Amino acid sequence: MITKRIIPCLDVRNGRVVKGTNFQGLRDVSSPVELGRFYSDCGADELVFYDITASAEGRKLFTEVLTEVARTIFIPLTVGGGINTLDDFDRVLKCGADKVSVNSGAIKDPMLISDAAKRYGSQCVVLSADVKRVGEGYRVFAKGGREDTGLDAIEWVRRGVDLGAGEVVLNSIDTDGVKNGFDLQMLKDVCGSLNVPVIASGGAGCVEDFVELFKALPFVDAGLAASIFHYGEVSISDLKKLLNSESIPAREV
Repeated sequence: MITKRIIPCLDVRNGRVVKGTNFQGLRDVSSPVELGRFYSDCGADELVFYDITASAEGRKLFTEVLTEVARTIFIPLTVGGGINTLDDFDRVLKCGADKVSVNSGAIKDPMLISDAAKRYGSQCVVLSADVKRVGEGYRVFAKGGREDTGLDAIEWVRRGVDLGAGEVVLNSIDTDGVKNGFDLQMLKDVCGSLNVPVIASGGAGCVEDFVELFKALPFVDAGLAASIFHYGEVSISDLKKLLNSESIPAREV
């Protein structure tokens, strides 16, 4: 049976890891290099590095700190933020990324997904969607959750996979940083019929939230979280022990 992945996320602004609630009120946490090394050593399955203001500020992703993080860790690294062209893919891959996450750039030019998949392979292209409830549906937001694109989340995610995305990260703006559990209904509605790996993001507050996630939604391949790992509220090794005790396969630390 395929093991479930536990993935810490580094939201980086101006070279520092930050965290907020519902994408607002960002506060300083730590050095991405120090945190990356810590997670690599303590059993994380992968690491996600987001330059969270690159798109909103209309600039390219900072590569200096990314290169340093990549040199420090020994687990797969996914990188996103300000990815708008194939040159951006090339640049972060040369810095040490294993996969590249596209969000706002793909919304502006959906063929970026297809072009990148053809050049680097679908396994390298991760579609990240920041999703929020609007009325009776789910809407995709861009530029770090600042801009309502008007895109229906279900349609957009399916289109991204059809274009060649090999993995989907669904970020729930409604539950981000709230710590009341993953947005199970949104995950089911938006990603339940996909045939690629799905990573759930937003809302984890305790180890039981991961158990609930994987039991309620077996199609979800990984759980991504930030603050509960950053502040030591949840130990990755303890989390994996609990998952295995609940017959949810996780790589032993």
